[in-house]
Amino acid sequence: MKNRVVRKFVEYVCNNYIGNFLGFAIGMASTRLVAHFFTTRSIRNLWGLTARKTVVDKHTYSTMEWVLSIIIGFIVFELVSKWLQKKVSELLPKYKLTQWMVEREEPAPISGTKCG
Repeated sequence: MKNRVVRKFVEYVCNNYIGNFLGFAIGMASTRLVAHFFTTRSIRNLWGLTARKTVVDKHTYSTMEWVLSIIIGFIVFELVSKWLQKKVSELLPKYKLTQWMVEREEPAPISGTKCG
């Protein structure tokens, strides 16, 4: 019982914290993707007259950054969580120090025999 609880806790920590961190980091990095294709009106591009990218207003620009970072971050979080969960379940039985975290099947009681 205790080993199963500890195993579930370790899986939860690994899946969520690593997945959340990578999802957040890649989601924040994906905001550069919006900057690659779009720009806002500013003094640098003479309020959009000399811009080589598509010019959008500041509200649309920030909304696109938020939406893109959330979507890409969520996709990365899900992929990392599923992949990490699969790898952890494959690797845990191999190492002596982590064998206690693997759920072992209990032997089924022998049925059909009567004593006495």
